[in-house]
Amino acid sequence: MSISLVRNAYGKSRVRLVKVRRAGARHELTDVQVDVQLEGEFDDAYTKGDNSKVLPTDTMKNTVYALAKGHPVEPIEDFGVLLAEHFLGKPHTRRARVAIAENVWSRVDAGGAPHPHAFLRAAGERRTAEISAAPGGVEITSGIADLLVLKTTGSAFSGFPRDEHTTLKETGDRILSTLMVARWRAAGRDPAPTATWERARRALIETFAERHSLSVQHTIHDLGEAVLAACPAIDEVSLSLPNKHCLLVDLAPFGLTNDNEIFVPVDEPHGLIEATMKRGS
Repeated sequence: MSISLVRNAYGKSRVRLVKVRRAGARHELTDVQVDVQLEGEFDDAYTKGDNSKVLPTDTMKNTVYALAKGHPVEPIEDFGVLLAEHFLGKPHTRRARVAIAENVWSRVDAGGAPHPHAFLRAAGERRTAEISAAPGGVEITSGIADLLVLKTTGSAFSGFPRDEHTTLKETGDRILSTLMVARWRAAGRDPAPTATWERARRALIETFAERHSLSVQHTIHDLGEAVLAACPAIDEVSLSLPNKHCLLVDLAPFGLTNDNEIFVPVDEPHGLIEATMKRGS
């Protein structure tokens, strides 16, 4: 039997890193997870068991910590580029991919003032960056993941086609909740990725809250449009919105009415709506 190895990649995943920067009494905190994947001339490791070209994944883990000691970890885009270019410089490597997810922490409010060294984590929300480095250059994708939002009105869904399997009722007023994932690319190297991330996040939250939704598809387009309007550096944005259903409970068997007050949240199954928007036609 004739077979060929079509593609391969290997690396280290879920490298956890917390860095504390101490400037007197005031401390700065960064909490990230790093994934590294290498592609290159590694076929012999798979087909012959020859490890002579395989950089140990434990070395990749150690490299994350060593470079974090000597360089800033923020913005994560820059740290990701540093790591990717470092690994690309290793023999036999033809592409290095680095993905970083940053847990978002804010300072504890103590006595009406930000505490110098105590922090509060913002639920499951994460800032993300994906870097791909090859001899032809570096590609950077920034984003936000697991941004959980909900509004109790300002959302409808009606006018959809019906067939023999359709049981869903039309509604002009419903709860809308989603766990946003957004990823974007700049036309060139963004000199201020943190400021762009903050503007994009604000645009997502404010647009979700303020725009009336005729469907999740309608909302996702509004969100992408708002991000592009708020962030001149962004050329393309992709969004993924699961529809985290809150279903109206039927209280009629108990002789009660339900005026959009009593709901049951249902995690699955859920709708999943995705879209990519780009500047220009």
